Amino acid sequence: MFDLSLFVNPKIIASMIVAACYVVLFSEKINRAVTTLFAATFMILSGIISQQEAFSSIDFNTISLLIGMMVIVSVTERSGLFQFVAVWSAQKVKANPIGIMIMLGAITGVFSAFLDNVTTVLLIVPVTVQITRKLEIEPYPYLILEIFASNIGGTATLIGDPPNILIGSALHLSFTDFILNLAPIVLIVATTLIFSFILIFKPVLKTSDKNRVAVLRMNAKAYLTDKILLYKSLGVLGLVILGFILAETIHLENGTIALFGAAVLLMLYTLGDTPYKRDDKTEEMFNLVDWTTIFFFCGLFMVVFGLEKTGVLELLGQKFINITNGSLKRATFAILGISAFVSAAIDNIPFVATMIPVLKSMEPTLGGREAMMPVWWALSLGACFGGNGSLIGASANVIVAGIAAREGHPIKFLAFLLWSVPVMLISVLMAGIYLYMKYFF
Repeated sequence: MFDLSLFVNPKIIASMIVAACYVVLFSEKINRAVTTLFAATFMILSGIISQQEAFSSIDFNTISLLIGMMVIVSVTERSGLFQFVAVWSAQKVKANPIGIMIMLGAITGVFSAFLDNVTTVLLIVPVTVQITRKLEIEPYPYLILEIFASNIGGTATLIGDPPNILIGSALHLSFTDFILNLAPIVLIVATTLIFSFILIFKPVLKTSDKNRVAVLRMNAKAYLTDKILLYKSLGVLGLVILGFILAETIHLENGTIALFGAAVLLMLYTLGDTPYKRDDKTEEMFNLVDWTTIFFFCGLFMVVFGLEKTGVLELLGQKFINITNGSLKRATFAILGISAFVSAAIDNIPFVATMIPVLKSMEPTLGGREAMMPVWWALSLGACFGGNGSLIGASANVIVAGIAAREGHPIKFLAFLLWSVPVMLISVLMAGIYLYMKYFF
């Protein structure tokens, strides 16, 4: 193997590989998993990292957590739980358009805290379109609210958004850590968002009694296609979340808990089936795992380790410390703002993966891990809230836009910015006030 690092500064080689990788990711010309795997291979071929270092750099706790939760969600989806909750909630508010907005916004936020955002909107948005069609009102306000609610709600927990999974795994933070530190501001921002939408759209959220009756006559229970599976799924999901909360006490990593929960649920799902049917159903669930995302993460870990090994990230950390004059407060708000604006323009996962070792290198100068926690929470809040900044800021945004277009209600990029930029700015401002009051007041 030709070791290019013998002739060219390794920092330059690693930086060029990462820059090229990010340009291709941003252009979306090549599949993102293929892009990061190519970049990782170039890191190895150029001599920046060895093959052993490349595979050792993969955070298998993060990978296990992602795979485990994807399997659990895929099996649970088969029960029809999520669609049932959407219809049931609309009927509980007597099919009142304003009440439905509150319920669907809240449900989207809560589901996004425990499922991935893409799965949440894939399940909720089609039902939303169906309900608004029966009410003969525009689905647009509901759809853009669900986009914002999914990104905000996903910020509240360890498993709600990939950036949180990365941060939690890197710092060995618990499920409870995220709930205690992020859920309060998420609840405040989400509540503000929902009621702001009600004030803005109240004049057009009107329908006839006849249309409301049509929604009330929808058979919510018909969406529950497998009640036995529903009980099994809820039981396993509840135990997995309990396991996350008790992870430190029982000395297990979150990835181990998620994989064990997935294995238990798959066993319960296929219990009593013939060997052929059991294998077929298990394979079907594994096929629903987003393997593109899994391999994207694997490649990304290798690429970022190349930057870390060559000292590029430590250099960036030192420059950032110089810019902020070693002030923890300045570092916190700088990270909050930068991560929000960057995440509005590009995928927040590679950005967060790159920033984690940068911030780790800053910890000794800024007082250690405990003192640096405001900066870490700022990274999470900025990256997750920043996903609301544009139509390409998060995968969930793109998914909702695609469904809306197919249903004849396209969401235009520039028109969406009129909503997304103010929502992002206000939510980030509220997050900044929260961090200031909690850590610096």
